[in-house]
This record gives sequence, structure tokens and C-alpha cells, in this order.
Amino acid sequence: MYPGMMHWWTTHRRHHEWRSHAGCGAGGWRAHGGHAGWSQRQAAPGDFGDLGAGAFGVRRPLRFLAYKLHLDETQVAELARILNALKTERAQAEVDGRRAMAGLADAVAGSTFDPQAAADAAAVRVRSAERLRDAVLKALGELHALLDPEQRARLAYLIRTGTLQV
Repeated sequence: MYPGMMHWWTTHRRHHEWRSHAGCGAGGWRAHGGHAGWSQRQAAPGDFGDLGAGAFGVRRPLRFLAYKLHLDETQVAELARILNALKTERAQAEVDGRRAMAGLADAVAGSTFDPQAAADAAAVRVRSAERLRDAVLKALGELHALLDPEQRARLAYLIRTGTLQV
């Protein structure tokens, strides 16, 4: 820990000025039973908490992968292009998902259920999921071609352990 942090921590803890402005995140500090500790923020489904989620399940996938895989400048530039294409496809999938949900809601909203409208809305979701699958497979193929064997092994490890979600 940085030595200056210890002074800040003891001073603010002693004066109980550490609650809202200490920069401790959503919950800050909590005291229970005479023990002060970090509060654990419960993540809602689909909420990635303080970690966020990007194209590959981390907040800054380009920076994260460049660091973890020890990429050189040309590899980072190519990775940026790959991630940008994947980000665009994921954003389109979200739009298609909202469009499909609206179509399903419209099919249910009428006085009678419209099975054709529901099937059309569901088909939009399926096509979007297929396009997203194809984009992810293409991105992984391009990553495979971009990386050397040692970097591929590191990438496989990150995916296998769940550190990197594809």
C-alpha cells in the first residue's frame, strides 16, 4: 500500500469522515460489530458491478489484452480493429433484441394473440444471435492469426478460467 494512503486512512477513520466522499465505491465503508470492512455491492443480473463489461467481458478489453498478452504496436492496432467490429455487431444485436421484444409485446397486446407477429419477432432475435455468433467466431479467428503460439496459450488460459468472457 502507498505510505501516504495509511496516513489518510487512519486520519479519516479516526474522525469518521470516510463515508460518502472517500471514493470507496457504491457502498463505501461499513461498521459492524466493532469491525470496519468493505461493503459488498450485490450485482443485479446483467450488472457487472465495478468491473463493467466490454466486447470481451472486461471494461477495457484492448488495454487488458494488450497487457496480458504482451502485444506489440502492430498487434494492438489490429486488435483495436477487431474489437471495434465486434463492438459494433454487439450494439446492433442489442438494438435487434429491443426490436424483437417490442414485436413480442405487440403480438401479446392485441385483443387476440398474433402468432405470426410473435414468430417474426422471435426470428429477428434468432438472426441477430446468429450474426453475433458469426462475428465472435470471425474475431476469434482473426485473433488466432494475429497472435504467436505463446500469446494464443495465454488467451486460451484467460478464456478457460473465465477471466475473459467471449
